[in-house]
Amino acid sequence: MGVRLEFDGILVFSLLGLNVLWLAEVCEGGLTSSYVRNDQLSRDMPLDSDVFRVPPGYNAPQQVHITQGDHVGKGVIVSWVTPDEPGSSTVHYWAENTELKRSAKGIVLTYKYFNYTSGYIHHCSIFDLEFDTKYFYEVGIGNTTRKFWFRTPPSVGPDVPYTFGLIGDLGQTHDSNRTLTHYELNPVKGQTLLFVGDLSYADAYPFHDNNRWDTWGRFIERSAAYQPWIWSAGNHEIDFLPDIGEGKPFKPYRNRFYVPYRASRSTSPLWYSIKRASAYIIVLSSYSAYGKYTPQYKWLEKELPKVNRTETPWLIVIMHCPFYSSYIHHYMEGESMRVMYEEWFVEYKVDVVFAGHVHAYERSERISNIAYNIVNGICTPVSDQSAPVYITIGDGGNLEGLVTDMTEPQPRYSAYREASFGHGTFDIKNRSHALFSWHRNQDGYAVEADSLWLHNRIWKPASEESIIAAV
Repeated sequence: MGVRLEFDGILVFSLLGLNVLWLAEVCEGGLTSSYVRNDQLSRDMPLDSDVFRVPPGYNAPQQVHITQGDHVGKGVIVSWVTPDEPGSSTVHYWAENTELKRSAKGIVLTYKYFNYTSGYIHHCSIFDLEFDTKYFYEVGIGNTTRKFWFRTPPSVGPDVPYTFGLIGDLGQTHDSNRTLTHYELNPVKGQTLLFVGDLSYADAYPFHDNNRWDTWGRFIERSAAYQPWIWSAGNHEIDFLPDIGEGKPFKPYRNRFYVPYRASRSTSPLWYSIKRASAYIIVLSSYSAYGKYTPQYKWLEKELPKVNRTETPWLIVIMHCPFYSSYIHHYMEGESMRVMYEEWFVEYKVDVVFAGHVHAYERSERISNIAYNIVNGICTPVSDQSAPVYITIGDGGNLEGLVTDMTEPQPRYSAYREASFGHGTFDIKNRSHALFSWHRNQDGYAVEADSLWLHNRIWKPASEESIIAAV
């Protein structure tokens, strides 16, 4: 498998250890994979599957997951559910190789959705942790106490290497389990997972059966209790059913998944930002109002100028609905949001935009369509080295199956596309280089079905040789 790189319009390929350079236009037609896959729908795993196991003991904590708890990575939000009674909302935690245990007290809440009443949902924020330190933590009481661990990121800085995992549209099918297992066993170890929306697919059941939120929480605990999952909401989190009295959008999602939105002066947990190592991550909501003068618009307008690229050179945006996709299903659904925000993405040189929604994989060239005009007919994306790479990774494995129908011929802006389930990694090496890789579930754990070296447009390497040396 060759590794594709980009450097100011120069394409660099490393094949079998031989480095070859030649000049080419960035947007010169892409590749549609010929990989043949099983296109049968995958069913949700049965309720008695071991991945849904309820921890033993009365009122034992379950559905444990963590996310970043502040803006810079020295905080963690620990969340869990106790099924029978509130129990303790305290988290005990301590650094590796120390005896001193500290504690933090959280909040506990419940919610009702139609004929469902949740368990007792706990959220506990821990602040002022040391960077780059392994911590153990405990939740629960007595013989039902459960112990986990996490590692805080290194201090924010331009040359801090860090690896993010990427999953979207996961669900809880047998394919979902393969995706999560593949991610866990990838030798390129993700340290934090960026989740691009559509979590449990509980809304696929009659009356949006919220019991499937509980099974999904137990399913992901094996990863999400040990590394932060950075949440963004998709259309399957809306849960808007006024016909049965459920008229508050995102109700289960907002009760179950807390995020540090106030740390970035956001007014909603559906859009926010964090710093982590050498990356600045902006989370947007495709299914909240985003037009001019809306809270999300006004927040993003103020947020982008705050990004200090000498401190966090890598600027990443995650959201659910892609701006560019050449698949027929959901075709151009992100167009109105693209018209609103693409100019900002180009102006501030966003490096990469990760989205889901389309149940397949696709990677774009660096293109923009800011000149789009319905009067003069100029509506073809053009090569734009200030634009992000757009990556659709809505291929986690949910019960709706893969999207296989593609527009033909393949648009020139589409660099690679394939309808398979999988996950991604974004491996930041330093301020100028990062390697994105997409891993197809059917392959061996180390196999990269598609990959791209990105160079940072703010911190350009001194020469082409510095790219080759990083391969």
